[in-house]
Amino acid sequence: MVSRDPQAAFYPHTQHRGFLYSFAARYTGDPKSLIPEIKDAVREVDPNLPVGDFTTLAEAVRGRMATERLVAQLSTFFGVLAALLACAGIYGVMSYGIVRRTNEFGVRMALGAKRADIRWMVLGEALWLAVAGVGIGTALAFASGKLIEGELFDLKPTDPVSIGVAVALMIGVALFAGWLPARRATRIDPMIALRYE
Repeated sequence: MVSRDPQAAFYPHTQHRGFLYSFAARYTGDPKSLIPEIKDAVREVDPNLPVGDFTTLAEAVRGRMATERLVAQLSTFFGVLAALLACAGIYGVMSYGIVRRTNEFGVRMALGAKRADIRWMVLGEALWLAVAGVGIGTALAFASGKLIEGELFDLKPTDPVSIGVAVALMIGVALFAGWLPARRATRIDPMIALRYE
């Protein structure tokens, strides 16, 4: 894989007397207080030598990682948005299914089904939808892992912890989205449901 960043090397000034673009100074304490001292030291060596910008190592790293940080923030935003859309979609499908099956729930409760049984039946269907979606999504993630491998730092596209957390979150979102329709299904009055058209 070809790196997008230019090559860099550290040379101590005593071993490399040619022109150097930048110098690094190690210092403990407030780095801003070191700037006047460095300028004075450079003026002592050569008053005509131009001195450019000063930056700390933390600022330099932050500047180099700005694009990657933006991509990570956008990915997080769109991931949360996708989870919310998945939650809304599962909620809509489950709610529609409950309205269509009102007669069935009425018959089941009239024949002795407990409210908990109806609730777990509806939640089981939401869980089945979630497992099917997570299975398809995980297969696609494994298949397209090589495409994003260059954007991942200290992480493999097939990292089991990350994939496990994502799977658990999506199943949790699905169960949360299915909970309200399941609760609504348990509140159906059997006599009204039997007359429902």
